[in-house]
Amino acid sequence: MAASTAINRVLRVIGLWLPVLGCMGLIFYASSLTGKDIPSLFAYQDILFHGFIYVILTLFFYRALKNTNPRLIRLQLFIFTVIFGFAYGASDEFHQMFTPGRDCSGFDLMVDTVGSSVGALIGGLFSRWLK
Repeated sequence: MAASTAINRVLRVIGLWLPVLGCMGLIFYASSLTGKDIPSLFAYQDILFHGFIYVILTLFFYRALKNTNPRLIRLQLFIFTVIFGFAYGASDEFHQMFTPGRDCSGFDLMVDTVGSSVGALIGGLFSRWLK
């Protein structure tokens, strides 16, 4: 019985953090595309995509952190989530320096951080439903 409970806990933790890792992988893959491989669909798509993907990433992160560290209060969850989003955004921009046709952009990092803040705010507002 105890082994079954331990396995269920491990599976729960994996289920919470796997979407975070998947989203991080998607961002890394997209950052690996050369500039010419990115289709232009509409004006300012880069800003929209950066903001949107970081909202999603940090919602997953907030949910996983909240459910694996139940003693954290909302303010701590918000701060850790925004710091995580900023740090991953910075690593993403650094990664793009080595991708042909891409560059490191402080503006993109700012958009990533704003998206992370929005994701953390949404996480806090809907915390009770993020199980």
